[in-house]
Amino acid sequence: MSLSDIVTNAYDLILCIIALYSFHRLLIIWRFYHYRHQASQPQQYYTDATLPKVTVQLPIFNEMYVVERLLKAVGELNYPIDKLEIQVLDDSTDETQEVCQQKVEQLRQQNLDIHHIHRQQRQGFKAGALAHGLNLAKGELVAIFDADFVPPPDTLLKMVHYFSAPQVAMVQARWGHLNRGYSQLTELQALMLDGHFVAEQTSRSRTGCFFNFNGTAGIWRINAIKDAGGWQHSTVTEDLDLSYRAQMQGWRCIYLPDIRVPAELPMEMNSFKSQQFRWAKGSSQVAKLLLPSLLRADFPAHIKWEAFFHLTNNFNYLLMLLMLLLSLPYQLYVMPYSWQYAIFFYVPLSLVTCISLVSFYLISLQQPRKTVFSWDILRNLFLLMGVGIGLSINQSLAVCDGLLRNNRDFIRTPKHGVIGKKESWIDKKYRAAKNWVPYLELAMMVYLVLTIAIAFTNHHYFSLPFLVLFLTGYVYTFSLSVFQTR
Repeated sequence: MSLSDIVTNAYDLILCIIALYSFHRLLIIWRFYHYRHQASQPQQYYTDATLPKVTVQLPIFNEMYVVERLLKAVGELNYPIDKLEIQVLDDSTDETQEVCQQKVEQLRQQNLDIHHIHRQQRQGFKAGALAHGLNLAKGELVAIFDADFVPPPDTLLKMVHYFSAPQVAMVQARWGHLNRGYSQLTELQALMLDGHFVAEQTSRSRTGCFFNFNGTAGIWRINAIKDAGGWQHSTVTEDLDLSYRAQMQGWRCIYLPDIRVPAELPMEMNSFKSQQFRWAKGSSQVAKLLLPSLLRADFPAHIKWEAFFHLTNNFNYLLMLLMLLLSLPYQLYVMPYSWQYAIFFYVPLSLVTCISLVSFYLISLQQPRKTVFSWDILRNLFLLMGVGIGLSINQSLAVCDGLLRNNRDFIRTPKHGVIGKKESWIDKKYRAAKNWVPYLELAMMVYLVLTIAIAFTNHHYFSLPFLVLFLTGYVYTFSLSVFQTR
């Protein structure tokens, strides 16, 4: 077999695998529309006298700019005061401790059952804090809100009735976005998250497939947590890990897309990349930890296949990076192939990938409001696909880290409490850690420019739109990473 055959066969195989994940994305879209009217309903509604006692856990680590906003919102929750306990799980090492203590004291004066719990060591990070608080909890249920979230007053009362069914372990609300319109970056993040919360979570939950607790804006039955083995910090996505373990034990989880709990999106590209790195690394760790036993277990085939695509979805980034690295030799060695090859193989598979992504995120724009298609939406969708490609190095490193290393350090995402466009996060204390990924992105930009030049010289015009999209994504992620760091 010649070198050209090896290159083209490897490139085509990777493209086919990526297309397989794209077809799965189309299946999610079909399931979403097919089951769109089959929303979950409570088995029955509690009366005021029978409402279960709820412990609200607020895991916090160095969140001085947002913690007071969170505590104010939690203090306004509309739930019987004698059936509500609040735990401020504060592992902070900076001024956040003092802010928490002062606000907790104010809330105590409102007769709230609230406790400021501080650990000297962050053993187990967020999972360790949640487990520590659970040992002290008085409630039957536990609601969890991260520091950057602002739960509306009626959040608990809207969600708690679903626990009237004894087999329900967890109820998850949809994330909203406090600062969606702050910048182009926050708009793209909101669109990306909406695709997950509108299409993926709804599709999986309504078809009986496994789906995940998102770490916040949800309520758990404490007995279900214990039955599933409790909070564990063997991965950096303890929420995904616990969700799968509970569902493998036979517990049921419910997703409520009509209940929104807004949160703050990361302001800077490096913080966003750090967050995405943790999520990709964690899902890879969970796949390595749980997927083999899940596939061997006695579950229906559609649940196993959905779990496989769910837990390995971030492997797409690694495949994409390999495809990008092969793109230059592919342009050199593809010359012997005819134009029919491009039209009937390369172009259709590439278009399937693009169409599935565009359709996936268009759903989130249409739900629940009826959004009119515009050039702004088209631009955002184009940039979103570009950012997904631009993240391929960052996410590929995360996937490899999750599969090959046992590092379980939890790196939190800095939040600044900035909502309005006239506010600035530049002078805030918390910033994402610097790393060497932008240098790799710069090298990839040079590599793609050379690839585009060769494709143009060899008259491979079908490849040019996709190569330009790849380059756009890397230019955007690299430039923001460097500019915002400076």
